[in-house]
Amino acid sequence: MARVVFTPSGLDGDVPAGTSVLDAARRCGVDLDSVCGGRGICGRCQVELHPGSYAKWAIEVDDASLSPFTDTEQAYADRKGLKPDRRLGCSALVVGDVVVDVPAESQVHRPVVRKSLDLTDVVLDPAVHVAYLELPPSVLGDAASMSDLVLAELADRPHVAADRLTTTVLRDVHRAFAGQDRSATVAVRRRGDGAPGEVVAVWPGFVERVVGVAVDIGSTTIAGHLCDLASGEVLSSAGRMNPQIRFGEDLMSRVSYVMMNPGGDRELTTAVRRALQELVVQLCDDAGVTTDLVLEVVLVGNPIMHHVVAGIDPTPLGQAPFTLATADALVAPATEFELGLPHAQVYLAPCIAGHVGADTAAVILSEGPHRSATTQLLVDVGTNAEIVVGDEHRQFAASSPTGPAFEGAQLSCGQRATAGAIERVRIDPATLEPRFKVIGCDLWSDEPGFADATADLGISGICGSGIIEVVGEMFLAGIIDADGVVQGALADRSPRVRPDGRTFRYVVHDQDGVQLGITQNDVRAIQLAKAALRAGIELLFRHAGVAAVADIRLAGAFGSHIDPVYALVLGLVPDCPVDRVRSVGNAAGAGAVRALLSMAARREMERAVRGVEKIETATEPDFQAEFVAAMAFPHATAPSPELSRVVVLPERTSTPADAGRSGRRRRARGEHT
Repeated sequence: MARVVFTPSGLDGDVPAGTSVLDAARRCGVDLDSVCGGRGICGRCQVELHPGSYAKWAIEVDDASLSPFTDTEQAYADRKGLKPDRRLGCSALVVGDVVVDVPAESQVHRPVVRKSLDLTDVVLDPAVHVAYLELPPSVLGDAASMSDLVLAELADRPHVAADRLTTTVLRDVHRAFAGQDRSATVAVRRRGDGAPGEVVAVWPGFVERVVGVAVDIGSTTIAGHLCDLASGEVLSSAGRMNPQIRFGEDLMSRVSYVMMNPGGDRELTTAVRRALQELVVQLCDDAGVTTDLVLEVVLVGNPIMHHVVAGIDPTPLGQAPFTLATADALVAPATEFELGLPHAQVYLAPCIAGHVGADTAAVILSEGPHRSATTQLLVDVGTNAEIVVGDEHRQFAASSPTGPAFEGAQLSCGQRATAGAIERVRIDPATLEPRFKVIGCDLWSDEPGFADATADLGISGICGSGIIEVVGEMFLAGIIDADGVVQGALADRSPRVRPDGRTFRYVVHDQDGVQLGITQNDVRAIQLAKAALRAGIELLFRHAGVAAVADIRLAGAFGSHIDPVYALVLGLVPDCPVDRVRSVGNAAGAGAVRALLSMAARREMERAVRGVEKIETATEPDFQAEFVAAMAFPHATAPSPELSRVVVLPERTSTPADAGRSGRRRRARGEHT
């Protein structure tokens, strides 16, 4: 027997040696695609093998962990191409203990990266401009070089005056202007100090469009946008899972991997850079442009992603005092980042502190608390939540280690936001019966046609927004009390409440052999995550000298899909008029695009982050007390008058250990449906 572990799902199992990876995936319930039935024709079952030491599972992986490359795989590689580290799951056999990565494109339920961005009021001020040139005919005896001729043509043109050509351009300039009309298009990159720029690219003839890429490197998801640098138009958007997940779901696990594995930092860097390169190619393909037209790349991410993508050892960020190698923005040729972009320059946005990174800097640029006359609360909800409180006078920032629970990870029925995942839930307070919606279908589960519409999707789990809603609905319906205890006495009233060892669970879906429910441990995981977030917010309020705010903005891929009512019901954020709690989409991505399209925006962001006061929650003496108070729904001590205008909250009793109590009030009929 051999143990096989699949990432990023973390599912594992013991299989007989000689079992194909595809069969092993099916035995373990892993989401691995196959259309041709394992004949090695479709190539949908591609997996990746990354030799190394995996302390998390106590497994040593080398090339011998899988059977040798087969003739079938070679035939497929010859016909359609196969990346060096890829194997066909139907042909590769498990020989010994192994960790196998299932890339996003090999999953039946491929990740749906639903990140939007707001680009209102963006003033175009790109770092690169292009110019079409027609050089005069060469004359024997003329001593002017090609550089002289090009620079002379640019001298009197606004935005494109330059005083030199890069070495890359010098290699291409003769060939580019070799046509009969000696015409070509050049790109000039400006300098921040206002001095003449430099010619960074040249193409024969007339080139209509040059582009740039803005990327938000999240710990879970990498999302990118390809933009026309001349018009500011977003030409394409795409995303993929961060391949570093195989080294750990959360950031500290990845830092631990680096600490325990010599060369681990380079592995993380290589993985994320390869994903970036693939993402850029995908964005260009989707927009119908070639990668040589990419001239600018803006990257944002949390401090660990910031350091890893730059090739900087992240281990100092895994231990106090969490010292950054640099907080400044970094500018370097894209070749240094191994992105396969010969003409591009990378702008890596500045960080704020050891746990508040360039993604938060981009959120600040996008949402503008430093431009606001009233106090804002910005919350970028993710595996590591970033919090900003402030106005035009002062801004405070903190991070909160919420973990992956909000995104469905480590929960009994949790999964990422993919087709077939439950994303919306309502529970009837009288019957305790649920109804729900899944990603990929517009119907509710109690509407006609739902079964047929979801037959091909397969209801497979509950994603983050669904988890938030079902826990909130369980509280409002009295299935759990304010302390998060599942009320076992309700098992006599509804078959949805079922014994689960020494506790109880609530079953949302039970059909076709698939049972999805919320256990007591699931509720506790959500409580711990939301308490860490809320405690951080309360501490920032204290430092900012405010008791409440009326402008709360939820950012990030997950934050953008949280219903504000449920954010208040769970106590993720302080009480506030519901209409003043709003989702702002992928604000980090929007900030990255702003920095891509505007040099002035980059300077604004760099100035803004220098004025932010960072609060280290780990050293705050009141953090523990705030954390304990925030464990309750919505909160143990803070009142919720604004939320009470929208829903009728259950009364809090004084006997949290009594799992069978039923004292509570119901929602009024029709409330928040």
